[in-house]
Amino acid sequence: MTPQRFSECLLHIRWTPINLASALQCDLSWVEALEVGNEEVPKELGEWLEALAQAHEALPPLKMFRGRRTAL
Repeated sequence: MTPQRFSECLLHIRWTPINLASALQCDLSWVEALEVGNEEVPKELGEWLEALAQAHEALPPLKMFRGRRTAL
């Protein structure tokens, strides 16, 4: 997985590098190194991110709830 695709996947999932580091319970500095290409994205991580990104692409947020507020 290229650094560009890595970043694209995070955008589709709506995660920041901090969110990914939290989900993986790993160092943020490692995730940042993956993002800029200083570390190679492990195959398993790339496949997992691709699957999550594809799921988010196929199932975008529902527009019918935009601007919804509680009825107080």
